[in-house]
Amino acid sequence: MCLVTFYLPNVNESCILSTMNSANKLIIKSAFQIAEKAGAKSVIIYIDPLDDLKFDERVSKKFDILLVSKKKKWDFEKEEKTSLGVRAKALIVVPKINLTRMALVKLAVMLGMSLEHVEAGSITVCVVGHSETGVLDCIQVIDTSKEAEILTGRNLAKLTENVNSEVFQAVLNLTIELADKGREGKPIGTIFVIGDEDHVMQFSRQMIINPFKGYDEEERNILNPSLKETIREFAAMDGAFIVSGDGIVLTSGRYLSAASDDTNLPRGLGSRHIAAAGITALTKAVAFVISESSGDVKIFKDGKIIMDVEKAPNKR
Repeated sequence: MCLVTFYLPNVNESCILSTMNSANKLIIKSAFQIAEKAGAKSVIIYIDPLDDLKFDERVSKKFDILLVSKKKKWDFEKEEKTSLGVRAKALIVVPKINLTRMALVKLAVMLGMSLEHVEAGSITVCVVGHSETGVLDCIQVIDTSKEAEILTGRNLAKLTENVNSEVFQAVLNLTIELADKGREGKPIGTIFVIGDEDHVMQFSRQMIINPFKGYDEEERNILNPSLKETIREFAAMDGAFIVSGDGIVLTSGRYLSAASDDTNLPRGLGSRHIAAAGITALTKAVAFVISESSGDVKIFKDGKIIMDVEKAPNKR
């Protein structure tokens, strides 16, 4: 994957604040111009730093506009016809945690592809910044047809072949929140395996009594917000969560019997990562691994790491 990054030059902070709106519009306009010249199929814009979504400039119809936010709802119906909210194809929601620019881009592109808003193998342009400063300050051009630092797999088009896209998004957001906040301030390390559940169960065994057995599917659905705290409690225990492709948590505390002997895996990975690589090599499942030591989240498919989201440094 080809990555090109443009950053705003360092300027006086008061100058930035006084021209915030115009600077953001200039960045967005530049991103659209770059997208048109680069033949991009989509432009992803992080909108939380923006005061409003007004944009009166001409926008090419050659690419889709995708908006990214940590807010679950934006009232786009009240926006004017020239608003980015009206012109956008979709809103992609990311976790409400501190994210680096690169992590934000990774999540936006990954979720865009899993939701089929970003075409695999296409070029996309991402515009990000910090919501705290209210400034968009970075444009990144990504060619998803080539391997590089952001997404490290060639099978992204098959990412959600056995998994509902909303379930994939929910598990991704959940794992990143767990990695960031932990449980009672303590780090959590665990695995979520989603999709191809029949084969996953065949290649695993129960380590503890299944705490999810006997409950209605509605109560065990990963899309149910009330389930989050229950998962947080059981995430502190050894073993993996097994989730069906349509989002039903089948069990936790599951030992993954399959091991990987893939020499292409990076050195230094722990037993959780090796187990995730093994189970996804033998099945069509996707595995999310939270590293207890680093707080990073790695996603496995076909026995390989397809994305690595590094935990943002804690603010002091």
